[in-house]
Amino acid sequence: MHKGQLKSWIDNKGFGFIEASELKQDTFIHISSLKERSRKPKVGDFIYFEVEQQSNGKTRAVNCRIEGVASKALKRKKLHVYKSSSAPKSKAILLFAVIAICAFAYQRVDLKTQRIPLQQYTAPKIEAAPPRTITKPTTRFFCDGRQHCSQMNSYKEAKFFIQNCPNTKMDGDGDGIPCERQFRYF
Repeated sequence: MHKGQLKSWIDNKGFGFIEASELKQDTFIHISSLKERSRKPKVGDFIYFEVEQQSNGKTRAVNCRIEGVASKALKRKKLHVYKSSSAPKSKAILLFAVIAICAFAYQRVDLKTQRIPLQQYTAPKIEAAPPRTITKPTTRFFCDGRQHCSQMNSYKEAKFFIQNCPNTKMDGDGDGIPCERQFRYF
């Protein structure tokens, strides 16, 4: 630690030079090295300091204190609790995903139920269909949830399922002939 006297000080720029008898040249001092002091330095103050060599070859005073000047009372710093920054991001991503899903669902519902203004809408004419007679099947087959050709044992069974059971997937081309590949020669 060196002791020297402040030779010059430029207050508006915040720097000056210290003259020390044990050093060959004056040492640069910046206000930032005195930040814990209760007042700014004045020309003629005795300053205790350490010397730091800068990259440009010049010296600089660091860890400085002014003789006879008390340091500022240290303020207690508030401890900052840093929360994980990923939590708000994940909440934002989740919110965005929910909004996107809702918008997609709304668009799908809106496409299926496009509304026609009342002035342009004319009700379709409904013609009376001839009365159907529902006959009970007299076969030994019954609807048990099977839907595909691979589950059928015969052409008659497949024909029964396609005519009497809902949600069957055995007539791909809609011609009324079920399982055409499986029962080619019926």
